[in-house]
Amino acid sequence: MENENQLKSAFSSWKIVLAIVLGLGIAGWMVYRSLNQTQFIEVETGMGTHIWSDINRDQHVDSSNPKEFTLSTNGNYRQQTVSDILRDITWTSHSFFWILMALLFMVGRDLAYMWRIRILTQKRLSWKSSFHTIMLWEFASALSPGVVGGSAVAMFILNKEKIELGRSTAIVVITTMMDNLFYIILVPLVFLFISPTLLFPADSVTHQGVEFAFWIAYSLFTLIGLILFVSVFWYPQLVGRFLGFIFRIPFLNKWRSKALKTGEEIVITSKELKKENWRFWFTSFLATLLSWTSRYMVINAILAAFLTLRLHDHVFIFAKQLVLWLLMIVSPTPGGSGVAEYAFGELMSDFTHSALLLAGLALLWRLISYFPYLFIGAIILPRWLRKK
Repeated sequence: MENENQLKSAFSSWKIVLAIVLGLGIAGWMVYRSLNQTQFIEVETGMGTHIWSDINRDQHVDSSNPKEFTLSTNGNYRQQTVSDILRDITWTSHSFFWILMALLFMVGRDLAYMWRIRILTQKRLSWKSSFHTIMLWEFASALSPGVVGGSAVAMFILNKEKIELGRSTAIVVITTMMDNLFYIILVPLVFLFISPTLLFPADSVTHQGVEFAFWIAYSLFTLIGLILFVSVFWYPQLVGRFLGFIFRIPFLNKWRSKALKTGEEIVITSKELKKENWRFWFTSFLATLLSWTSRYMVINAILAAFLTLRLHDHVFIFAKQLVLWLLMIVSPTPGGSGVAEYAFGELMSDFTHSALLLAGLALLWRLISYFPYLFIGAIILPRWLRKK
């Protein structure tokens, strides 16, 4: 009864409404800010509204810094926003085809996630329940810093879908392990064909910092993947002991018995999982492979809609997303916001010199791959909580 009252308090109506309003407010503000991002573009003398004044005397045109430009009736620079760029783009059947492909890749990503969660729960979740689970999981991830993610919420969601908490925890651990495994395997495969130095920003200072951070993070991902593998398959008691240690803390002590029970359930689930045949693990990882490939191909499709790309360009773009995803996952902002758009512009600058066009394409990418989860989650969450 006490836990039930705590749950009702944590998910009271006003808190749900506040979370939804905040989520939609943040989404609306980020879209507005992105659309109004400005840059000065060079035009014929006399056709512009500004001239470059080089106020900091570095002999470098910083097209995004308004202080670098002065109003002039005979200028050769004109201010332009992302919304202007999007409005001026010629939308052809080719563009619409690739935008449609981007949307289909997003659908494919979520279908693969739903397929994986059904496999890991041994089909105890229906397709409808799987849809709700994945959408709410993505909603939590969109509102959480990239470095935190929505894993803790995912355990709660699965538990409310009548999956034991220990099994829910083990399932979330396995999904994280498989996601990490995909990344760990893909990096060396890509680097067999593409030099690692080509995947980082061209600017020397940024290049060194990002490359250093990349290899540190890759090492950590490999270590985490190994720890998760050991926790699930070799020594599941490790998780139970860790929970028991954490819940010795005085203000958490009253939940210690429940934490220890969860640890016991994880051990039981681990034993069951170890009995699964190769087909179970193959299809689970295949679903992981499909979901991540679909996630990456969204950017390929968006760039292909407005730029002329060859096959090796698509491979190059796909490879660069290994770095992009890393920067997003360690971001302290909700859903990697701000960091994702900046990293997109830096990493994709090899394909166009227009920073504003890249900003517009980054916005399209986020409109397709990020913002929908805020709106879908806001619609599903109240109904799902009422039922659960």
